[in-house]
Amino acid sequence: MGKPRILIVGGVAGGASCAARARRLSEEAEIVIFDRGQFVSFANCGLPYYVGDLISDEKKLLVANANLFQSRFNIQVRLEHEVIDIDPAAQTIQVKNLQTGDVLSEPYDALVLSPGAAPIRPPFPGLELPGIFALRTIPDSRRIREWIEVDRVKRAVVVGGGFIGMEMSENLMRRGIQVTLLEKLPQVMPPFDAEMMTAVHTHLREKGVDLCLSNGVKGFVSDKADGLIVQTESGDDYPTNLVILAIGVRPETTLAEQAGLQLGDRGGIRVNAQMQTSDPHIWAVGDAIEVQDIVTNEWTLVPLAGPANRQGRTAADAIMGYDTQFRGVQSTSVCGIFDMTVACTGASEKALKRAGIPYAKVYLHPGHHVSYFPGAHPIDMKLLFSPDDGRILGAQAVGYEGTEKRIDVMAIALQASLTVFDLEEAELCYAPQFGAAKDPVNFAGMIAANALRGDAPIVYWEHLSAEQVMLLDVRNPDEFEAGHVANAVNIPLPELRDRLSELPEQQDIWVYCQVGQRAYYATRVLRQCGYNAYNLTGGYKTQQAMDQALDPTHTLHPEHPRP
Repeated sequence: MGKPRILIVGGVAGGASCAARARRLSEEAEIVIFDRGQFVSFANCGLPYYVGDLISDEKKLLVANANLFQSRFNIQVRLEHEVIDIDPAAQTIQVKNLQTGDVLSEPYDALVLSPGAAPIRPPFPGLELPGIFALRTIPDSRRIREWIEVDRVKRAVVVGGGFIGMEMSENLMRRGIQVTLLEKLPQVMPPFDAEMMTAVHTHLREKGVDLCLSNGVKGFVSDKADGLIVQTESGDDYPTNLVILAIGVRPETTLAEQAGLQLGDRGGIRVNAQMQTSDPHIWAVGDAIEVQDIVTNEWTLVPLAGPANRQGRTAADAIMGYDTQFRGVQSTSVCGIFDMTVACTGASEKALKRAGIPYAKVYLHPGHHVSYFPGAHPIDMKLLFSPDDGRILGAQAVGYEGTEKRIDVMAIALQASLTVFDLEEAELCYAPQFGAAKDPVNFAGMIAANALRGDAPIVYWEHLSAEQVMLLDVRNPDEFEAGHVANAVNIPLPELRDRLSELPEQQDIWVYCQVGQRAYYATRVLRQCGYNAYNLTGGYKTQQAMDQALDPTHTLHPEHPRP
């Protein structure tokens, strides 16, 4: 392109990455970033921890500033400059200087839109009352911190149980503020399947969060004593000093719409694999665009920093003439919830159902390292895979140390179109304090591969009530007495070979233990002795989680107490 003039709207994540990448590809290009805010390239993922004072120095949130862009990359950054209009035919933009009010016309050879997304603010009555905040920018975090300190906040209501809702609940609690978390859905963290979140619900309550599920906000009213009252759809009222709206975000598409660019069904800017919009001179990246899910092939919105950075690089490569493609997303993500970690990659079970994609699944609860080394604790895992060839479709994990490590391995396996048979053979790091000779990733692959080969076929708890089967519990008698599934027959695993005559020869036998391992051993014994035996995947622990997902008042009885 010779000496192209590249203008970038928005300087966080995708926009900043695009600018830096473009400079590394061309010393001749003129590159200008316009941002209506006071900061460029800041770490918005760190904002909850700044509110919680875990990050006490605001400067730590600044990944780069305008001076650094100029001195290191020869990139102009114009802060507090809002792009208010695009003229695609003339290839110009109108830019308003927010400090002076002046409006200038700027020509471009290539325009990159990276406007991000804005917090969703439904039209609740009383939404504009003092003390109600959303968190998206550094000024937002400043206002929340100031409100906490000046108003001496003692109670807060967080609306929404997604990533920001989880992180804000933790950080407000860290500051000694009592938190009520309102979530309209029957679970927190909607990207996960419901049964995987039951342990998280228990954990939040153990940490002191007043968790209110299946209860949305109706409105807000002022209150002399507390400042605010949050009114809910259930009719319950929650007095509070502070409200954090963490309902989600929607793509900022005003400029794109005004310019006549194509939008997708999900409301984001539609782009091709080179991040090019419907206009050949305009590209778009980050939270404002729709992206294609590599598992379901559906268009979706994924407001995550990792994909935004990769999109910025792809756009810069395309502008500079490189043969490049953005491969799509698989929504790999992680969240810390107090000292617990939840992570996922690929499609959830509910997403596969929506897309009509056939799948199989296994549950397991392996220790994060060997049990003989101090501090071992379980990771609750769910693996989704193709029933035809074992190709990995998604994975979820909930635990403490080492949880995100396992999902990172699964993410690469999914990206490479590997199968559960590959997971069986994966060679991973092992030392007693880090894992086991058979890593949880290996175990997941082995369980799934054994099922596909027919060596130890699996069945699912949700199908139990519809089948005429014998339900066999192979745990020890004391475990059985502490809690078991209705109509189950208890034959402990050590006694099984001597009591085969008690089992029906013509009826299917569904076997369970606490987490699945002993039931696997029992299934192998029974199948080799001619019985139609199947392993109920994940054991009694998974059944309990599923029951609690259906009935939040149900009490969990985990095999391993959480640390």
